[in-house]
Amino acid sequence: MKALLLVGGKGTRLRPLTDRLPKPMVPIMGKPLLERTLHTLKQHHVDEIVLSTCYRSECIRGYFGGGSDSGLKIHYVHEDFPLGTGGAIKNSESYFQDAFFVLNADILSNINLSEMLRYHRRKKADVTIAVTWVRNPSAYGVIEYDKDGYATSFREKPEEISSHFINAGVYIFEPDVLKKIPSGKPVSVEREVFPELLREGRKIAVYQGCNYWLDIGTPEKYIQAHRDGFVGKLRIPEVSFSRRAVYSRFNSKINRTTELRGPVYLGRNVRIGNGAAIGPYVVIGDNCVIGDGCRISNSLLWNNVVVESGTKMAECIVTDDCRIANMPLCRHRIYTPDVVKEIGNKAM
Repeated sequence: MKALLLVGGKGTRLRPLTDRLPKPMVPIMGKPLLERTLHTLKQHHVDEIVLSTCYRSECIRGYFGGGSDSGLKIHYVHEDFPLGTGGAIKNSESYFQDAFFVLNADILSNINLSEMLRYHRRKKADVTIAVTWVRNPSAYGVIEYDKDGYATSFREKPEEISSHFINAGVYIFEPDVLKKIPSGKPVSVEREVFPELLREGRKIAVYQGCNYWLDIGTPEKYIQAHRDGFVGKLRIPEVSFSRRAVYSRFNSKINRTTELRGPVYLGRNVRIGNGAAIGPYVVIGDNCVIGDGCRISNSLLWNNVVVESGTKMAECIVTDDCRIANMPLCRHRIYTPDVVKEIGNKAM
């Protein structure tokens, strides 16, 4: 089985977290979101991946290469300019001769892809769309469907709510559908391709096997994803905080006077100094150094972060390669190298 992942978006709403890397590479509990998605696909017997890239594609290619380290075969298709969801799918047409998955790579969900494929085959559909229920669908694309589970209409951001099921950004396509998509120009699969297929009488099945779904499109949703992981709402395969309040990877050195208040996730080679208090709801990435007497809670630190002694931090996100210094209280902030530099310049 093959899958196409759409990883070319700029992640504008997630800035400044995406200033230096594409949204699918933003870490979720210590690993890039895209890596977690590929792990899920592999569990469902997908062994060949096509990544449709555009923004900062070198970050993705440099991390995953050809996929041999993860037991996958990975191909790359690059867009010189954004082609939209439909255009990106068309641009990858040559790789697909049988039914294949398509996923928006900024989605976290618990969709059972194997069951979705079985459903697609039972329904003899041209396309199957995974949907998820939301209380207020007015900001999304709503899908209406009949009693047999086939889509009847697509409505973008409706004022009158006729359905609470929205497009979850996970599809199965039969390859002949791609002939309906024009090449070399931006096309929206949601606004153009799917409605056109309905007008032609093609079968679009609606799959409802999703009870966790989150688009990490904003910093607030990004924080929510981690909170959901800590409480078990979002399944993180290698971590269960209900069984173990503090999860630590390899070679961490934690001073015996440090207080860890779970749930806490520690990456590789973390160093924590004397008298520090870490947690609850804290992620500390690889190669981070936390100084003496620091107080950190409800915060997400990426890799290679240094927090100097005496710093108090609450409800913050700190991206790679930051050094937090001379800041006795950090609250409700996103720190990137550029932000830290700006703060340092103002303090001079």
